[in-house]
Amino acid sequence: MSRTDVASTPRERSALAAWVTFAVLGVALVVTAALLVPWHPWPAAGVHPSAGLDFTPAELQRDTTFHAALRVWTYPRALVSLVVTVALGLTPAGARLVQRAGRLVGGSWPLTAAAGTIALAVVSLLVSLPFSIAAELVLRRYDLSTQDWLGWTTDTLRENGVSALVTAVAMVVLVGLARRWPQGWWAPAAALAAALVVAGSLLYPVLIEPLSNSFTSLPPGQLRTELLDLAARDGQPVRDVLVADASRRTTAENAYVSGLGSTRRLVVYDTLLQRATPAEVEAVVAHELGHVANHDVWLGTAIGALSAAWAVVGVGLLTRGTWWRRRAGVNGVGDPRSVAFLLAVLAVGGWLAAPAANLVSRRIEARADVHSLELTHDPTTFANMQRGLAVANISDIAPRWYRELLFETHPSPAWRVALGRAWADENGLPEPPPVHAP
Repeated sequence: MSRTDVASTPRERSALAAWVTFAVLGVALVVTAALLVPWHPWPAAGVHPSAGLDFTPAELQRDTTFHAALRVWTYPRALVSLVVTVALGLTPAGARLVQRAGRLVGGSWPLTAAAGTIALAVVSLLVSLPFSIAAELVLRRYDLSTQDWLGWTTDTLRENGVSALVTAVAMVVLVGLARRWPQGWWAPAAALAAALVVAGSLLYPVLIEPLSNSFTSLPPGQLRTELLDLAARDGQPVRDVLVADASRRTTAENAYVSGLGSTRRLVVYDTLLQRATPAEVEAVVAHELGHVANHDVWLGTAIGALSAAWAVVGVGLLTRGTWWRRRAGVNGVGDPRSVAFLLAVLAVGGWLAAPAANLVSRRIEARADVHSLELTHDPTTFANMQRGLAVANISDIAPRWYRELLFETHPSPAWRVALGRAWADENGLPEPPPVHAP
């Protein structure tokens, strides 16, 4: 009897199922992005950004010198953190670190996986700390940071601590699934990863955001009334507009929408309210209402859930061989020491996925910009708002292509101002005047 006549082994069936699932999730991700992401929020041929027209030489020079000073520290920080994470994941050094951390808390496999994950996070934090301190000094030199060192340290430890704890729980669950189902752990792990993304969208505004900021309702007055009326006119009524006390740590300005359903919230930084005119605040809020009207949080959550599930199945396929076990010095995914390798894979995967994720984000943000223009019919205020945000935040006004590819989640300020001009021309309205005559 030939081999083809014999039923395949459980390992072979699991591999086939993993490849089929990987392909199906990949197709679902591509189709979702192709159909729901606004790839052409505005005709690109009609937008002609020119930083020299819309920003003063002093603003452009400040932008250039600030980012040059900051990149000296942020680029090496990212590189060193990635290199250390990968080195620990692809050598027995990571497994030994995890094992030692586990022994300190009793040595059981769940505690080893959790303690090892936290230990690896501590190593990553420590190797990047000198660069983070230097970057903070640059922010202070340019008056973007308002924190003292106690506040900065507290926020740094809080943010990294929350991230480490969430990651540790995820690693414990993943290792546990691999111990229970050595061949098919990827299936329930992928489902749980997708569920975690959805839960994060729901719970982040009420559990995590309050750890970093205090939120108060925008006080009664003309601005609050106008913002609520704007939302009602847009068909997206909101129960409240919240103000975040961002000024306790930064002078940067922002606003955002987060959450799903009952946890959805519209948040404005107090720094924005302190500088911007009421009309500019309305333009910002109109942009955020665009995210609500277009269900962008749901879209981001759906893409994130599919991506998480697809990535977990990919890790399942990657770990079917034995090469990584020899390099990492572990027995398999069910070995709690494997968390070093898994975190390395996730780190590399995050960098590889960044260009696509940023491209999707920029298209979604551009659509929200168009929504702001359509809702307010005030392209001059829109352009002034974008100029003001770029100057206040010292945004990268016209980033090089590779910086946009790897780091930028929003269209460039120069493009956004030019969008206001193109929209005005398309709709027969006065164009926003440039800072310098062409």
